[in-house]
Amino acid sequence: MDEKTMVSDALVGINGELKMFGDMIPQTENKELKQCLKQMRNQCEMSQEKMYDAARERSYYIPAAKATQDEISHVKSILQPGQ
Repeated sequence: MDEKTMVSDALVGINGELKMFGDMIPQTENKELKQCLKQMRNQCEMSQEKMYDAARERSYYIPAAKATQDEISHVKSILQPGQ
């Protein structure tokens, strides 16, 4: 397995964990557990950021083009009806 595949697999795994934390945190009523899950999510986010930076540096990941101002305005108009 090459490095690019390993980095990609790691990012997929981390993103899955972040989704899992996003699902679990609002569902728990135990404040201590909720705080622990939030800390774990924050650590996971930092790992994801480091892995993302490594992928960008090695050109393993190329982000999508930035949205134009028209596209941004269009999405805002959909999400903020009546404005």
